[in-house]
Amino acid sequence: MSKESMNERIVKNMKIPEQIRNIATSSHVHHGKTTLTDNLMGGAGMIAEEMAGKAMYTWFDPQERDRQLTIYGANVSMVHEFNNKDYLINLVDTPGHVDFGGDVTRAMRSVDGTIVLVDPVEGIMPQTETVFRQALQERVKPVLFINKTDRLIRELKMTPEQMVERFEDVIRDVNILIQKYSEERFKDKWLVNVQDGSVAFGSAYRRWAISIPYMKKTGITFKDIIELTQNDNEAELAKRAPMHQVVLDMIIKHLPNPIEAQQYRLEKIWKGDMETKIAKDMLNCNPDGRLAMIITKMIPDPHVGFVATGRLFSGKIEKGKDIQLVNGKKKYKLQQVAVYKGIQRIPVDEVSAGNIAAIVGIGDAYSGETVTDGGETLQPFEKIKHLYEPVVTKSIEPKNAMELPKLIQSLRQLGREDPTMQIKINQETGEYLVSGLGELHLEAKVENKLKEQGLEIIMSPPIVVYREAIFEKSPQIEAKSPNKHNKLYFTVEQLEDSVYQAMVEGNLPSEMEIKGKDLTNAKKFSEYGMNYEEAKKIKYIYNKCVFFDKTKGVQFLNEIMEMVIDAFREVMDDGPIGREPCMKMKVILHDVDLHEDPVHRGQGQILPAVRWGIRQAMLRANANFLEPRQIIRIDVPQELIGNVTREVENRRGQIQDMKDGRGITILEAKMPVVEMFGFDAKLKSVTGGRGFYNLIETVFEKLPRDLFDKTVIGVRKRKGLKEEVPKPE
Repeated sequence: MSKESMNERIVKNMKIPEQIRNIATSSHVHHGKTTLTDNLMGGAGMIAEEMAGKAMYTWFDPQERDRQLTIYGANVSMVHEFNNKDYLINLVDTPGHVDFGGDVTRAMRSVDGTIVLVDPVEGIMPQTETVFRQALQERVKPVLFINKTDRLIRELKMTPEQMVERFEDVIRDVNILIQKYSEERFKDKWLVNVQDGSVAFGSAYRRWAISIPYMKKTGITFKDIIELTQNDNEAELAKRAPMHQVVLDMIIKHLPNPIEAQQYRLEKIWKGDMETKIAKDMLNCNPDGRLAMIITKMIPDPHVGFVATGRLFSGKIEKGKDIQLVNGKKKYKLQQVAVYKGIQRIPVDEVSAGNIAAIVGIGDAYSGETVTDGGETLQPFEKIKHLYEPVVTKSIEPKNAMELPKLIQSLRQLGREDPTMQIKINQETGEYLVSGLGELHLEAKVENKLKEQGLEIIMSPPIVVYREAIFEKSPQIEAKSPNKHNKLYFTVEQLEDSVYQAMVEGNLPSEMEIKGKDLTNAKKFSEYGMNYEEAKKIKYIYNKCVFFDKTKGVQFLNEIMEMVIDAFREVMDDGPIGREPCMKMKVILHDVDLHEDPVHRGQGQILPAVRWGIRQAMLRANANFLEPRQIIRIDVPQELIGNVTREVENRRGQIQDMKDGRGITILEAKMPVVEMFGFDAKLKSVTGGRGFYNLIETVFEKLPRDLFDKTVIGVRKRKGLKEEVPKPE
C-alpha cells in the first residue's frame, strides 16, 4: 500500500475522474447508515477501527446524539485500494427520518451512486421506498447492503437455508422498487444481483460483511458466519471478512465514475442545449472546460460565515477564482477551496470536475444554485425537487420585540441551510410563518437552533397549510385598473392531471420563464396531454401553475408584462379564499386594453387589476380548499388492531389496506394532516408502546363540504382577514 498520507492520497486521486466514486448512503431510519459510514472511515484509517460503529463520527450536531438519528447529511472523502489502484470515495451520509428527507434529495444531486441499506428483520419500509424514488429520480444507481444480518441469527435463530430465503425476499422486493421507479432504459440494467456482488450482507455494528464473490474468493460459508456469531466471536469474522473491504470493493466495481454517470445524468438535471460547448464539457467531465457546479448544501460556520458544498460537472475551482451565481446574478472571489475528511475540511489548491467540494466566499448562495466562471453565464441546473411539500406550519415571534431583527436574520439563515423549510412573512398580520415536513423537522431545525443562538421565542401550535384549487372553467373576467383606464381579460381552469403529474415527477419544469417562442417546451407539454397550440402560448410557470398569454397584437403589452407576471405569482402564493397557495392552475390572459400614457399604467394600476381579475375568476370557477392528507403505514400487534382502527376513524382517517407481516399486522391508512397532531403519542398509548407508524405519501384532496366554511373562517381569522367566506363580486 502507498506510504503517502490519507490527505495526499485524496488530493492525488481528485485529479483522476476514472478513479472517483461519488456515493450516498440511504435507507429507512435506524437501518445503519451512520454506523456503516463509521466502519468505512475506520477501514480507511481515519478513525480507530475499534471505535467504528460507536463513534458516529458524522453526527456533528449535539441533537443527533441526543435523538440517536441523523438530522444533517455529512460529507466524507476517503481512499480505498482496489486491484492495486487507489480510488477516491466521496461519500454523503444522509438522514433516514422522513422529516429530514430534504437532505437526501439534495445529496442525490451531488452523487452518482447510492448504497441502500435494509434491515432483513424489518424488510422494505416506507422510507426505503422513498429513498429509491429520490435516487432514481436523479438517475443515481443503487447497490444493496443487507445490514443487521446478525439479528437473523441471534433473535430469529435462523438456519443458513432460512437466511438465504430471507435475503432472496429482500432482494426481490428491492428489485421490484427499482423496476417501479426507474426510467425504461435503467429498469433491467440497474437490478441488484447477489451473484455479481452488487448485493452484500453483514453487520455494520459488528464490522463484518460478505458477498457471494468474496465467499468464493475466501471460502467463508454461511455456516461459518452463524457459528462465529452464535459463539460471540464476530471479532474473528470482522478479520476474515472486514466490512470496509467488501463494501468499498462493491462500490468501486458496481457504481459509476463521474465520466460514465454524467453521460446519462446530465440531460435529466440540466435542460440546456446539448450541442453547446458547455454541454460537451459537462458530458465529458472536462476539468479544462467552463466551470459548471451546483450547490447542494449550505453550512453555517462561526469563523467564515457559510460553507457551500457542491458537485463540479466541468471546469475547476481554486482559491481566488472569480465565480458567478447564475440565479443570484452575483459575482464573488473564492476565499477557500476544500474537500471533506469527515467533519473536517482539508484546504486544497484546486478541485476539478467530477468531485464534491467545499467552498468559502459565496455567502448569498443557496442549495440548488448554479455556479460558473466570473463574467460568464449558462443555463442553470434544474431545481432540486423534494418528493413532499411542507405541510406543517407554525407562527413564530420573539419574546422580546427588540430581538425581531435577530430572529429575521436567523430564520433567513435556517431557510438557506434547508430549502425544504419555507419561511414566509405575512405582511398583513406581521406574523412570521415557518413551514416544514413534520413536527420533528420544525422542532429540530428551527426551535432548537434558535434556542442555541440564545433567542427566546414563542411558537404557535402547528397550523396546516391548505391549497386553493378550482374545479370548473371560469367565465371571462374583466379586470379594471383603479383609474379605470386599463382593462385586462382573464379566465382560469384546471391544469391537466397528466401535465401536473409530469411536473411533480420532474419530467416537465415546475418553474420557468419562457421568452419568445419556445417550441421545444411546447412539444414536451403536448406529449403529456396539453394542446400543442395552447402550449405555445405558455409565458410563465410558477409552482406548478401555468400562465398563458393568448393576446394578439396588444400595444404596450411588453411594458407591463413583468408586472402581470409579478401579480400572477402573488395570487398563486395567496389565493382568494384564505390567502393560501394555489395548486394545479391555468391562468389565461385573453386581451388587454391599455392607456397610451405610461403614467396611467404603472404598478399601482396594473398589479391590483391583475390580482383582482385572477382571484375573481377563481371564485367563479368553484374555488375550494384542498387539505393535505398523509398515507401512512401502521405496524401493530394483531390483538390491538381494534384500538388502532378506532383511533384512525376518530380522526377522519380511512383504513385502505390491511395485511399480516412477520408477527404483526400492517395497516395502510389515509388521514388528514390537521387530525394527525399528537397521533404518535396516542398510538403509543393505545398499543402500550408497541405500535408505530411511517409516512408513505402526502396527497391533497378536496375539503369535505361540511367543513369548508368553518375551516376557511378559521384560516382567515388567524391571518387577520375578514371572517367571512369570500364570494364573487
